[in-house]
Parts: sequence; structure tokens; C-alpha cells
Amino acid sequence: MRRRKPRIRLLDYEKRNEPLASLNVFGRRMLQSGMVAVCVISFSLALGMAGYHWLGGIKSWVDCLYNASMILGGMGPVDTLTGDAAKVFASFYALYSGIVLLASVGILLSPALHRLMHHFHIESDEGGS
Repeated sequence: MRRRKPRIRLLDYEKRNEPLASLNVFGRRMLQSGMVAVCVISFSLALGMAGYHWLGGIKSWVDCLYNASMILGGMGPVDTLTGDAAKVFASFYALYSGIVLLASVGILLSPALHRLMHHFHIESDEGGS
């Protein structure tokens, strides 16, 4: 007997031939996507704070939060870093932050975009084309 793979519930969207999900299901998907995005951003912020504190030599955790938040939000650096390790960390963290920013927006918008595309696919199927 063949075992079925467990389904990933977060990405469990309706298929092409299934009806559009109810608003309750859609709301739950949006909430789940929001929680995943918050977790990704929180992890990234903590990573940046730790790097600025230990590699960047910034003593105040509030200043570390400020620097990491500005980079993660795409605004740019705040404090001038002097050491080579700090500059290398800041470079890689800036590149990483750009990817995380785009990924978190994708995670947040995926349920809404799926619903929109599924809605238009259903309409075109009902039209007889």
C-alpha cells in the first residue's frame, strides 16, 4: 500500500476545477500568510540586531534595532561602521534584507493574488470559452 505525502496546509489552495473558497477560508489564509511574514521579518530583524551588536560594535540594542530596521525596510544605513567584519556583515545583510522584503510581500499577497486569478479563471470557464 502506497503512503500519501502529507499536504502542506499553508499552501493548500483550491485547484482549477474547484469552486472559489469562502470568505472565511480566504480570511484564514490571509491571517496565516501574515503570521508567516511576521515570523520571517522578526527572524531577519533579530539576525540584523545581533550582527550589528556583535560584529558592528554597536552597544545599544535600541541602536541595533534602529539600524537593522532601516536596512530591512529598504531605507539604508544609519551608523557608519568602521571594522572590516562590520562592513562585510552590513553588505550581506543589506542584500539579504532586499530578498526578505520582496519575499515577505509575496507571502502576504499570495492568497489575494491566487483568489483573484482563480476568480477570473472561473468566470472564463463559465463563459463557455
